[in-house]
Amino acid sequence: MLLDRVKPLDAILATAQKKSLHRTLGAFQLTLFGIGCVIGTGIFVLTAAGAQKAGPGLMLAFAIAGLICIVAALCYAEIAAMIPVAGSAYTYTYATMGEILAWTVGWALVLEYAVAASAVSVGWSGYLNGLLMEFFGFQFPAFLSGAPLALGGVEGGFINLPAVAIALLMTWLLMIGTTESARVNAVLVAIKVSALTAFIALTLPSDQFSTEQFNPFLPAGIFGGFGSGIGAVGAAATIFFAYVGFDAVSTAAEETKNPQRNVPIGLIGSLLFCTVFYILVAAGAVGTVGGQPIMGPNGIPFPAGSEELARQCATYAANELPLVCSNEALAHVLRQIGWSGVGNMLGIAAFVALPSVILILLFGQTRVAFVMSRDGLLPESWSKVHPKWKTPHVITAITGVAVAFAAAFLPVGKLADIANAGTLYAFMMVAVAVMILRKTAPDTPRAFKTPALWLIGPLTIAGTIFLFLNLPFEAMIVLPVWGAVGLVFYFLYSRSRSHLGRGIVEVHEDDLEPHAPIN
Repeated sequence: MLLDRVKPLDAILATAQKKSLHRTLGAFQLTLFGIGCVIGTGIFVLTAAGAQKAGPGLMLAFAIAGLICIVAALCYAEIAAMIPVAGSAYTYTYATMGEILAWTVGWALVLEYAVAASAVSVGWSGYLNGLLMEFFGFQFPAFLSGAPLALGGVEGGFINLPAVAIALLMTWLLMIGTTESARVNAVLVAIKVSALTAFIALTLPSDQFSTEQFNPFLPAGIFGGFGSGIGAVGAAATIFFAYVGFDAVSTAAEETKNPQRNVPIGLIGSLLFCTVFYILVAAGAVGTVGGQPIMGPNGIPFPAGSEELARQCATYAANELPLVCSNEALAHVLRQIGWSGVGNMLGIAAFVALPSVILILLFGQTRVAFVMSRDGLLPESWSKVHPKWKTPHVITAITGVAVAFAAAFLPVGKLADIANAGTLYAFMMVAVAVMILRKTAPDTPRAFKTPALWLIGPLTIAGTIFLFLNLPFEAMIVLPVWGAVGLVFYFLYSRSRSHLGRGIVEVHEDDLEPHAPIN
């Protein structure tokens, strides 16, 4: 039977004890970890794409996406504290619904993390070009800094060279040591939070802030239609990308001190902190320079990242460029309202800090792959640890190359939508897993219990499906195609090599070398 391989919960916890990663992270570090991943391309870059889809309704889009994330986070908090091991939604599914569904979740997480890291790399490239133009009067030509026109990217683009460079640089840093990576991240989190605080302080009280900028509030309506990707809900489906960082917090559960207490704090704390920031930043951006989308001849906004939008944006002078056309939205807003110096500083902050998001996404991807390899579903060579660096260098290198390739040829909006498809599926499965465990393991200790699970669980499932159906159609179709490829790999390779399928329910400490701790 296909659904007969459910890994015993006791075996998962025993495996984590015997083959564990060193526990060094506390609640504050986990919260910073979540903030470091959440605050990134979603707010620094996708503000423009969201405004093109929803106009001033971008604020509502943040609220919709944030609400769905809050209920998902409550489910994550219970199960991550209950099963404090690496692997995130993949491990939770393995303990409740069986190997084949766990494989589909792990495969979707691979898509989520890798594609999301590519999107952040593309966002960083946009800020680099903006700074080069502002300070030195030149920038990379579209040929070397934009996605190919055939894929709906920047007109005249062929390859995004800066995005490739930053993806490979972050891969190298992660390979030489996760300890170094975590220390760098803590500094970059402080830079990002300071930059956004300054943005809010300069825009909301500004003389140029006007409520007239919010009229009409929903120029494309609330619902743009199935597969259209426009309207407030369509923007929420894209903006959801801005919240995916809290998922990475759960992948660090196995490296957390007192995870029953600290994981829920890290998950919910980072999410609430970032949600408030997002809404305030969106209000400041729209209220000062406006956020109306550029409409097509049929009265529907041009698709974000499309050739048509790129051509419309090219007709504006640099000092009159609408918010929806900017590749560095927040820095652009400050320059438009007379704070060029601070805008440049914010651009520098984004330029310096966005790589921390790439680091954490790569980290999350390698940890999911590590656990899948530990279960025998991926080649065990992927879990090899470098003798000097003490990091899983093989899977890190493989991931880095794939991330760089996607960043080279796809625009940020499309990458975000593709990443969201995998994320939404994983979040839905976590909600299902929590409800199943309430029935199958009612006596297992739970330091955190999701309140009103009878309501929160179904709301999470309905919310993730709702956002998925409001992604652009081409983003929706990626997930089943990617899943089909994954199932072929599973039946041709993984199923016969599965440790659980071969009767191995524990992995002993001497089977694989341990990974380096995060400090």
